[in-house]
Amino acid sequence: MDKTNFIKIAVTVPYFYRGESEDIARILDSGEVDMVHVRKPDASAEDIKSLISAIAPRLRKQLTLHDHFELADGLDAGGVHLNRRNQSPPAGWQGRTSRSAHSIDECRRCKHLDYVTLSPIFPSISKQGYRADFDEAELNEMLNEGGRTKVIALGGVTPDKFKQLEAMGFDGAAMLSAAWSKPVCLDAFRLQFITNPRSVGEAANQVAQAVEGGCRWVQLRWKDADEQQLREAAKLCGEICRKAGSIFLIDDHVELAGQCDADGVHLGKNDMAVSAARKILGPGKIIGATANTTADIDHAVAEGADYIGYGPFRYTTTKKNLNPILGLEGYRRATAHCRSMGYRIPIVAIGGITADDVADIMATGVDGIAVSGVIASSPSPVSATSNLLEIITKHINI
Repeated sequence: MDKTNFIKIAVTVPYFYRGESEDIARILDSGEVDMVHVRKPDASAEDIKSLISAIAPRLRKQLTLHDHFELADGLDAGGVHLNRRNQSPPAGWQGRTSRSAHSIDECRRCKHLDYVTLSPIFPSISKQGYRADFDEAELNEMLNEGGRTKVIALGGVTPDKFKQLEAMGFDGAAMLSAAWSKPVCLDAFRLQFITNPRSVGEAANQVAQAVEGGCRWVQLRWKDADEQQLREAAKLCGEICRKAGSIFLIDDHVELAGQCDADGVHLGKNDMAVSAARKILGPGKIIGATANTTADIDHAVAEGADYIGYGPFRYTTTKKNLNPILGLEGYRRATAHCRSMGYRIPIVAIGGITADDVADIMATGVDGIAVSGVIASSPSPVSATSNLLEIITKHINI
Protein backbone atom coordinates (compact mmCIF):
# COMPACT_ATOMS: atom_id res chain seq x y z
CA MET A 1 0.00 0.00 0.00
CA ASP A 2 1.01 3.65 -0.51
CA LYS A 3 2.63 4.99 2.68
CA THR A 4 3.17 8.57 1.57
CA ASN A 5 0.31 9.79 3.81
CA PHE A 6 1.16 8.41 7.23
CA ILE A 7 -1.71 9.47 9.52
CA LYS A 8 -0.88 10.92 12.95
CA ILE A 9 -3.61 10.90 15.58
CA ALA A 10 -3.73 12.20 19.17
CA VAL A 11 -6.23 10.70 21.62
CA THR A 12 -7.40 12.92 24.48
CA VAL A 13 -6.84 12.03 28.11
CA PRO A 14 -10.01 10.61 29.73
CA TYR A 15 -10.45 13.55 32.15
CA PHE A 16 -11.03 17.26 31.49
CA TYR A 17 -8.51 19.91 32.50
CA ARG A 18 -8.15 23.67 32.29
CA GLY A 19 -6.97 24.78 28.85
CA GLU A 20 -7.72 21.48 27.09
CA SER A 21 -9.60 23.07 24.18
CA GLU A 22 -6.60 25.35 23.59
CA ASP A 23 -4.24 22.35 23.66
CA ILE A 24 -6.35 20.51 21.08
CA ALA A 25 -6.43 23.57 18.82
CA ARG A 26 -2.68 24.08 19.21
CA ILE A 27 -1.73 20.51 18.30
CA LEU A 28 -3.97 20.59 15.22
CA ASP A 29 -2.87 24.06 14.09
CA SER A 30 0.80 23.12 14.46
CA GLY A 31 0.43 20.13 12.15
CA GLU A 32 1.88 17.80 14.80
CA VAL A 33 -1.13 15.55 14.25
CA ASP A 34 -3.75 15.16 11.55
CA MET A 35 -6.65 14.31 13.84
CA VAL A 36 -7.66 14.32 17.49
CA HIS A 37 -9.88 11.59 18.91
CA VAL A 38 -12.07 12.93 21.71
CA ARG A 39 -12.24 10.03 24.13
CA LYS A 40 -13.94 10.80 27.47
CA PRO A 41 -15.75 7.55 28.49
CA ASP A 42 -17.46 9.01 31.57
CA ALA A 43 -18.28 12.45 30.20
CA SER A 44 -21.77 13.83 29.69
CA ALA A 45 -22.96 15.10 26.34
CA GLU A 46 -22.95 18.62 27.76
CA ASP A 47 -19.29 18.30 28.81
CA ILE A 48 -18.27 17.10 25.34
CA LYS A 49 -20.26 19.89 23.72
CA SER A 50 -18.60 22.48 25.95
CA LEU A 51 -15.11 21.19 25.10
CA ILE A 52 -15.63 21.15 21.34
CA SER A 53 -17.56 24.43 21.20
CA ALA A 54 -14.44 26.19 22.47
CA ILE A 55 -12.46 24.91 19.45
CA ALA A 56 -12.50 26.95 16.23
CA PRO A 57 -15.05 25.58 13.72
CA ARG A 58 -12.33 25.36 11.03
CA LEU A 59 -10.59 22.63 13.09
CA ARG A 60 -13.59 20.49 14.02
CA LYS A 61 -13.52 18.31 10.91
CA GLN A 62 -10.27 16.94 12.33
CA LEU A 63 -12.07 15.75 15.48
CA THR A 64 -13.43 12.23 15.97
CA LEU A 65 -15.91 11.43 18.75
CA HIS A 66 -15.75 8.21 20.79
CA ASP A 67 -19.04 8.90 22.59
CA HIS A 68 -22.23 10.96 22.18
CA PHE A 69 -22.33 10.50 18.44
CA GLU A 70 -25.57 12.51 18.33
CA LEU A 71 -23.43 15.63 18.75
CA ALA A 72 -21.26 15.00 15.70
CA ASP A 73 -23.38 16.71 13.04
CA GLY A 74 -24.33 19.70 15.19
CA LEU A 75 -20.72 20.37 16.20
CA ASP A 76 -19.44 19.64 12.68
CA ALA A 77 -17.09 16.90 13.95
CA GLY A 78 -15.46 14.94 11.16
CA GLY A 79 -15.58 11.41 12.53
CA VAL A 80 -17.00 8.86 14.96
CA HIS A 81 -15.04 5.96 16.46
CA LEU A 82 -16.88 2.73 17.17
CA ASN A 83 -16.10 0.77 20.32
CA ARG A 84 -17.72 -1.53 22.87
CA ARG A 85 -19.83 1.34 24.21
CA ASN A 86 -20.96 2.61 20.81
CA GLN A 87 -21.07 -0.07 18.13
CA SER A 88 -22.92 1.72 15.32
CA PRO A 89 -22.62 5.15 13.68
CA PRO A 90 -25.59 7.55 13.81
CA ALA A 91 -28.31 7.05 11.22
CA GLY A 92 -27.40 8.75 7.94
CA TRP A 93 -23.81 9.43 9.05
CA GLN A 94 -21.62 10.63 6.17
CA GLY A 95 -18.35 11.42 7.96
CA ARG A 96 -15.33 9.27 8.85
CA THR A 97 -15.98 6.02 10.69
CA SER A 98 -13.29 4.10 12.53
CA ARG A 99 -13.17 1.32 15.12
CA SER A 100 -10.96 -0.09 17.87
CA ALA A 101 -9.47 -3.55 17.29
CA HIS A 102 -7.34 -5.79 19.47
CA SER A 103 -6.75 -8.69 17.09
CA ILE A 104 -5.73 -9.21 13.49
CA ASP A 105 -9.03 -10.96 12.76
CA GLU A 106 -10.91 -7.87 13.96
CA CYS A 107 -8.90 -5.72 11.56
CA ARG A 108 -9.78 -7.98 8.66
CA ARG A 109 -13.48 -7.73 9.48
CA CYS A 110 -13.48 -3.92 9.21
CA LYS A 111 -13.27 -3.44 5.46
CA HIS A 112 -16.21 -1.03 5.42
CA LEU A 113 -14.48 1.51 7.69
CA ASP A 114 -12.10 4.36 6.97
CA TYR A 115 -9.52 2.96 9.38
CA VAL A 116 -9.09 0.78 12.43
CA THR A 117 -6.83 1.31 15.46
CA LEU A 118 -4.95 -1.84 16.46
CA SER A 119 -3.54 -2.10 19.98
CA PRO A 120 -1.35 -2.59 21.83
CA ILE A 121 1.55 -2.51 19.37
CA PHE A 122 4.16 -1.59 22.00
CA PRO A 123 3.99 -1.91 25.80
CA SER A 124 1.57 0.75 26.99
CA ILE A 125 2.94 3.93 28.54
CA SER A 126 -0.19 4.64 30.61
CA LYS A 127 -1.21 1.06 31.51
CA GLN A 128 1.51 -0.94 33.23
CA GLY A 129 1.55 -4.57 32.08
CA TYR A 130 -0.51 -3.87 28.92
CA ARG A 131 1.78 -5.39 26.30
CA ALA A 132 1.69 -6.43 22.67
CA ASP A 133 0.94 -10.06 21.90
CA PHE A 134 0.74 -10.25 18.11
CA ASP A 135 2.41 -12.92 15.99
CA GLU A 136 4.95 -10.94 13.97
CA ALA A 137 4.55 -12.99 10.78
CA GLU A 138 0.75 -12.83 10.91
CA LEU A 139 0.82 -9.08 11.55
CA ASN A 140 3.20 -8.55 8.64
CA GLU A 141 0.99 -10.64 6.35
CA MET A 142 -2.11 -8.61 7.26
CA LEU A 143 -0.37 -5.25 6.81
CA ASN A 144 0.76 -6.25 3.33
CA GLU A 145 -2.64 -7.45 2.10
CA GLY A 146 -4.18 -5.54 -0.77
CA GLY A 147 -7.55 -3.87 -0.38
CA ARG A 148 -7.53 -3.84 3.40
CA THR A 149 -8.79 -1.03 5.64
CA LYS A 150 -6.13 1.35 6.87
CA VAL A 151 -4.57 0.20 10.16
CA ILE A 152 -3.43 2.71 12.76
CA ALA A 153 -0.95 1.55 15.42
CA LEU A 154 -1.96 2.32 19.00
CA GLY A 155 -0.43 1.50 22.38
CA GLY A 156 2.97 2.68 23.61
CA VAL A 157 3.36 4.88 20.52
CA THR A 158 5.69 7.88 20.70
CA PRO A 159 6.81 10.16 17.84
CA ASP A 160 10.22 8.51 17.66
CA LYS A 161 8.47 5.26 16.62
CA PHE A 162 6.70 6.72 13.57
CA LYS A 163 9.37 5.68 11.05
CA GLN A 164 9.51 2.15 12.47
CA LEU A 165 5.73 1.80 12.25
CA GLU A 166 5.64 3.14 8.71
CA ALA A 167 8.34 0.65 7.70
CA MET A 168 6.29 -2.17 9.27
CA GLY A 169 3.39 -1.28 6.98
CA PHE A 170 1.07 0.66 9.29
CA ASP A 171 -0.89 3.49 7.72
CA GLY A 172 -0.60 5.72 10.74
CA ALA A 173 -0.08 5.97 14.47
CA ALA A 174 -2.23 7.11 17.38
CA MET A 175 -0.79 8.46 20.62
CA LEU A 176 -2.40 8.87 24.00
CA SER A 177 -0.21 10.35 26.76
CA ALA A 178 2.77 10.91 24.43
CA ALA A 179 0.75 13.39 22.38
CA TRP A 180 0.14 15.72 25.31
CA SER A 181 2.85 15.12 27.89
CA LYS A 182 6.05 17.11 28.21
CA PRO A 183 9.04 14.71 28.15
CA VAL A 184 11.52 15.24 30.96
CA CYS A 185 14.64 16.87 29.50
CA LEU A 186 17.39 14.67 30.92
CA ASP A 187 20.09 17.28 30.27
CA ALA A 188 18.22 19.75 32.49
CA PHE A 189 17.29 16.98 34.94
CA ARG A 190 20.94 16.18 35.80
CA LEU A 191 21.16 18.95 38.41
CA GLN A 192 18.16 20.28 40.29
CA PHE A 193 18.35 23.21 42.67
CA ILE A 194 15.75 23.40 45.47
CA THR A 195 15.32 26.73 47.23
CA ASN A 196 15.33 27.14 51.02
CA PRO A 197 14.70 30.88 51.49
CA ARG A 198 13.59 33.14 54.32
CA SER A 199 12.28 35.94 52.13
CA VAL A 200 11.01 36.62 48.61
CA GLY A 201 14.22 38.41 47.74
CA GLU A 202 16.34 35.55 49.01
CA ALA A 203 14.35 33.05 46.95
CA ALA A 204 14.91 35.09 43.80
CA ASN A 205 18.59 35.57 44.59
CA GLN A 206 19.14 31.85 45.18
CA VAL A 207 17.49 30.99 41.87
CA ALA A 208 19.35 33.70 39.96
CA GLN A 209 22.74 32.45 41.17
CA ALA A 210 21.92 28.79 40.48
CA VAL A 211 20.84 29.48 36.89
CA GLU A 212 23.86 31.75 36.37
CA GLY A 213 25.99 28.76 37.34
CA GLY A 214 24.25 26.66 34.66
CA CYS A 215 21.43 24.93 36.55
CA ARG A 216 18.49 24.30 34.24
CA TRP A 217 16.03 22.75 36.72
CA VAL A 218 14.75 24.75 39.70
CA GLN A 219 12.18 23.90 42.34
CA LEU A 220 10.71 26.66 44.49
CA ARG A 221 10.37 25.11 47.93
CA TRP A 222 9.44 27.38 50.84
CA LYS A 223 7.42 25.49 53.43
CA ASP A 224 7.00 28.38 55.91
CA ALA A 225 5.86 31.02 53.41
CA ASP A 226 2.37 32.45 53.45
CA GLU A 227 0.29 32.53 50.27
CA GLN A 228 1.28 36.06 49.28
CA GLN A 229 5.00 35.44 49.82
CA LEU A 230 4.89 32.25 47.80
CA ARG A 231 2.98 33.91 44.98
CA GLU A 232 5.50 36.78 44.78
CA ALA A 233 8.43 34.36 44.91
CA ALA A 234 6.88 32.20 42.18
CA LYS A 235 6.47 35.24 39.91
CA LEU A 236 10.07 36.39 40.33
CA CYS A 237 11.67 32.93 40.21
CA GLY A 238 9.56 31.91 37.23
CA GLU A 239 10.67 34.97 35.27
CA ILE A 240 14.34 34.25 36.06
CA CYS A 241 13.98 30.64 34.92
CA ARG A 242 12.15 31.52 31.72
CA LYS A 243 14.84 34.00 30.71
CA ALA A 244 17.54 31.38 31.38
CA GLY A 245 15.67 28.55 29.66
CA SER A 246 15.43 26.63 32.94
CA ILE A 247 12.62 24.30 34.02
CA PHE A 248 10.67 25.85 36.90
CA LEU A 249 8.65 23.74 39.34
CA ILE A 250 6.82 24.62 42.53
CA ASP A 251 6.81 22.34 45.55
CA ASP A 252 3.39 21.13 46.72
CA HIS A 253 1.17 24.07 45.60
CA VAL A 254 -0.63 22.61 42.59
CA GLU A 255 -3.09 25.44 41.95
CA LEU A 256 -0.34 28.04 42.13
CA ALA A 257 1.78 26.06 39.66
CA GLY A 258 -1.08 26.23 37.18
CA GLN A 259 -1.91 29.88 37.83
CA CYS A 260 1.67 31.14 37.37
CA ASP A 261 2.31 28.83 34.40
CA ALA A 262 5.17 26.98 36.07
CA ASP A 263 6.49 23.97 34.18
CA GLY A 264 5.09 21.71 36.87
CA VAL A 265 4.93 20.73 40.50
CA HIS A 266 6.77 18.43 42.90
CA LEU A 267 4.62 16.47 45.36
CA GLY A 268 5.73 15.00 48.67
CA LYS A 269 4.33 11.74 50.04
CA ASN A 270 1.82 13.66 52.17
CA ASP A 271 0.84 16.17 49.49
CA MET A 272 -1.92 15.88 46.89
CA ALA A 273 -2.00 12.62 44.92
CA VAL A 274 -0.28 12.74 41.53
CA SER A 275 -3.47 11.64 39.75
CA ALA A 276 -5.47 14.46 41.40
CA ALA A 277 -2.80 17.02 40.50
CA ARG A 278 -2.82 15.77 36.91
CA LYS A 279 -6.53 16.50 36.58
CA ILE A 280 -5.88 20.09 37.66
CA LEU A 281 -2.70 20.76 35.67
CA GLY A 282 -3.34 18.52 32.66
CA PRO A 283 -0.92 16.17 30.88
CA GLY A 284 1.43 18.89 29.64
CA LYS A 285 2.84 19.80 33.05
CA ILE A 286 5.66 17.94 34.80
CA ILE A 287 4.66 16.23 38.05
CA GLY A 288 7.36 14.78 40.27
CA ALA A 289 6.78 12.54 43.26
CA THR A 290 8.82 11.91 46.39
CA ALA A 291 9.66 8.28 47.16
CA ASN A 292 11.62 6.45 49.85
CA THR A 293 10.94 2.80 48.98
CA THR A 294 10.46 0.73 45.85
CA ALA A 295 6.78 0.43 46.81
CA ASP A 296 6.61 4.24 46.70
CA ILE A 297 8.12 4.11 43.21
CA ASP A 298 5.49 1.58 42.09
CA HIS A 299 2.75 3.85 43.42
CA ALA A 300 4.17 6.96 41.76
CA VAL A 301 4.46 5.20 38.40
CA ALA A 302 0.89 3.89 38.67
CA GLU A 303 -0.30 7.42 39.48
CA GLY A 304 1.40 8.82 36.39
CA ALA A 305 4.35 10.75 37.86
CA ASP A 306 6.91 12.08 35.37
CA TYR A 307 9.91 11.61 37.65
CA ILE A 308 10.87 10.38 41.11
CA GLY A 309 12.68 12.37 43.80
CA TYR A 310 14.27 9.49 45.73
CA GLY A 311 15.72 10.08 49.15
CA PRO A 312 17.05 11.00 51.52
CA PHE A 313 20.60 9.97 50.70
CA ARG A 314 21.66 11.02 54.21
CA TYR A 315 20.39 13.23 57.01
CA THR A 316 19.58 16.78 55.87
CA THR A 317 18.71 19.91 57.84
CA THR A 318 16.40 21.29 55.13
CA LYS A 319 13.64 18.72 55.71
CA LYS A 320 11.56 17.79 58.73
CA ASN A 321 10.05 14.34 59.40
CA LEU A 322 12.64 12.47 57.32
CA ASN A 323 12.12 8.97 56.02
CA PRO A 324 14.89 6.41 56.66
CA ILE A 325 18.12 7.31 54.88
CA LEU A 326 18.94 5.29 51.75
CA GLY A 327 22.68 5.50 51.16
CA LEU A 328 24.24 4.20 47.96
CA GLU A 329 22.70 0.75 48.33
CA GLY A 330 19.22 2.26 48.41
CA TYR A 331 19.81 3.84 45.02
CA ARG A 332 21.20 0.63 43.58
CA ARG A 333 18.08 -1.21 44.72
CA ALA A 334 15.83 1.48 43.26
CA THR A 335 17.44 1.54 39.81
CA ALA A 336 17.56 -2.28 39.69
CA HIS A 337 13.87 -2.38 40.61
CA CYS A 338 12.98 0.07 37.84
CA ARG A 339 14.90 -2.02 35.29
CA SER A 340 13.20 -5.23 36.42
CA MET A 341 9.76 -3.62 36.20
CA GLY A 342 10.42 -1.98 32.84
CA TYR A 343 9.89 1.53 34.21
CA ARG A 344 11.30 4.37 32.11
CA ILE A 345 10.83 7.01 34.79
CA PRO A 346 13.86 9.20 35.67
CA ILE A 347 15.13 9.25 39.25
CA VAL A 348 16.82 12.18 40.96
CA ALA A 349 18.75 11.55 44.19
CA ILE A 350 18.09 13.97 47.02
CA GLY A 351 18.92 14.58 50.66
CA GLY A 352 22.15 15.87 52.18
CA ILE A 353 24.21 15.34 49.01
CA THR A 354 27.59 17.08 48.68
CA ALA A 355 29.94 17.44 45.72
CA ASP A 356 32.05 14.57 47.10
CA ASP A 357 29.04 12.20 46.86
CA VAL A 358 28.11 12.88 43.24
CA ALA A 359 30.39 10.40 41.44
CA ASP A 360 29.35 7.46 43.64
CA ILE A 361 25.64 8.33 43.47
CA MET A 362 25.65 8.71 39.67
CA ALA A 363 27.35 5.31 39.44
CA THR A 364 24.23 3.70 40.97
CA GLY A 365 22.28 4.51 37.78
CA VAL A 366 20.20 7.48 38.90
CA ASP A 367 19.56 10.21 36.36
CA GLY A 368 20.33 13.28 38.40
CA ILE A 369 21.18 15.00 41.67
CA ALA A 370 18.97 17.44 43.62
CA VAL A 371 20.59 19.82 46.10
CA SER A 372 19.74 22.84 48.19
CA GLY A 373 22.22 23.91 50.87
CA VAL A 374 25.34 22.87 48.98
CA ILE A 375 24.54 25.69 46.52
CA ALA A 376 22.55 28.18 48.62
CA SER A 377 24.97 28.11 51.58
CA SER A 378 28.13 28.22 49.47
CA PRO A 379 30.32 31.35 49.61
CA SER A 380 30.01 31.32 45.81
CA PRO A 381 26.71 29.70 44.73
CA VAL A 382 27.49 30.29 41.04
CA SER A 383 30.81 28.43 41.28
CA ALA A 384 29.27 25.67 43.42
CA THR A 385 26.61 25.11 40.76
CA SER A 386 29.04 24.97 37.84
CA ASN A 387 31.32 22.64 39.84
CA LEU A 388 28.46 20.22 40.51
CA LEU A 389 27.47 20.25 36.85
CA GLU A 390 31.03 19.48 35.81
CA ILE A 391 31.21 16.48 38.17
CA ILE A 392 27.78 15.17 37.11
CA THR A 393 28.61 15.48 33.40
CA LYS A 394 31.86 13.62 33.93
CA HIS A 395 30.12 10.70 35.62
CA ILE A 396 26.85 10.41 33.70
CA ASN A 397 27.90 7.29 31.76
CA ILE A 398 29.60 5.36 34.59
